[in-house]
Amino acid sequence: MTMIVDQDQDVETAAMDHPVLFEIGSPGACGASLSESDVPTVDRSTALPPELIATTKPNLPELGELDVVRHYKRLAHRCFSIDGNFYPLGSCTMKYNPRVNERVAAMPGFANVHPYQDESQTQGLLEMMYRLRCALAEIAGLAEVTLQPAAGAHGEMTGLMMINAYHRSRSETRKKVLAPDSAHGTNPATCAMCGHEAITVKSLADGRVDLADLREKVDGDTAAFMITNPNTVGVFDDQIADIAAIVHDAGALIYLDGANMNAILGKTRPGDFGVDVMHYNTHKTFSTPHGGGGPGAGPVAVAEHLREFLPVPQVIKREDGTYAWCSDKENTIGKVRSFFGQIGVLVRAYTYIRSLGCDGLKDVAEKAVLSANYLAARLKDKYHMPFPPPYAHEFVTVPQFSKTGITENDIAKRLIDYGIHPPTMSWPIHHCLMIEPTETESLATLDLFVDVMRKIADEAVNDPDVVRAAPHKTPVRRLDEVSASRKPNVRWRFE
Repeated sequence: MTMIVDQDQDVETAAMDHPVLFEIGSPGACGASLSESDVPTVDRSTALPPELIATTKPNLPELGELDVVRHYKRLAHRCFSIDGNFYPLGSCTMKYNPRVNERVAAMPGFANVHPYQDESQTQGLLEMMYRLRCALAEIAGLAEVTLQPAAGAHGEMTGLMMINAYHRSRSETRKKVLAPDSAHGTNPATCAMCGHEAITVKSLADGRVDLADLREKVDGDTAAFMITNPNTVGVFDDQIADIAAIVHDAGALIYLDGANMNAILGKTRPGDFGVDVMHYNTHKTFSTPHGGGGPGAGPVAVAEHLREFLPVPQVIKREDGTYAWCSDKENTIGKVRSFFGQIGVLVRAYTYIRSLGCDGLKDVAEKAVLSANYLAARLKDKYHMPFPPPYAHEFVTVPQFSKTGITENDIAKRLIDYGIHPPTMSWPIHHCLMIEPTETESLATLDLFVDVMRKIADEAVNDPDVVRAAPHKTPVRRLDEVSASRKPNVRWRFE
């Protein structure tokens, strides 16, 4: 467990005060012993154009192997990770990833397969993909799933392409796509990519969709309504069946952004409450380390009336029990990426689903929701909760320390001193912290987080300078983030 460190304890910072490789190297040191080359020597002056011939040796550090290993081990210890720290990054579901998933994904039959190998040589992989797409369809309560899309936003684009194909098959061209003001930023971006106009639908004070505003804006030119449920403020919109009825009555379709499926696994199925098409973020819901921008996978599930538009090729099971790629879909939107999917991520997802089973997936949702509501209940007297409970897998809080001027950014920086990764900040509403504990954290870790957050709230009132100057226990203190973003300097120069 991460321990709360008193302000005057600076052992961790001292341990991190270490020079760079250029400064610890020494001339002549070498990390490898190589045999003499048996390749004939070539006269470089005749073999290469003059402009490609180096006149000086590159200025590289010279070190022994052990020094290099220790250097990078120290750097690794500076990084936040799920393995080492609590990581309550709202909307991202940064959960612990069971090591069995990593072992299975690394098996040669999965990791070393070439996409051009013959089907007869990849039957195990094809069977896994077929079983996974069937499992994802069952979890969604929808007819069929494509595994091609490479990430959630790519899944959104694939889903809207199928929605467009559906409307074209009915001799219609619909230009508008509606989305709540709490939608992920990828939703309007996807609309633009697919040639649609994104129209924002208002939310009520409790975080749910304003049905009156939806009724006013949906019409015969509406292609789809994109919704995340539970939404990004951590609220499950219990009006979803009414929303689906309003949208369907206008001839439009419901698209579900499946980023928050972690909250409803085994409890409800999107297809049962009116969703026509949805994408999964398998790297969030079904376990893959995805910090730092990847990897990901965004399978898309569709209802029966969209099945004919699915991308090809699709993995199928033949009558003789073997598996194959099938491209025999007359109305398909075609391929949406090279080859067949993010195989490593898909293997992890399949392993995760099979390991947990039906009851285990349901338990994931129950514990994730319980953890979020537990944290919110223990913090509500110190931090403002702009939306009423109950919450789904995450919740939004707005720090209110106007008398001392402490902001959500200050609190996030102070959390680093206690070994906790900051939550998502200033989204989906201004000046908020969006907190998602996931189901994999113990009660002891949740209680530690509460203790730290409550202590920071007290500091914000009684000792604001400490919070304002945080972090104190990192190799680099508070940075000028605006300048770093606008004028990045990523090159280290050795003088």
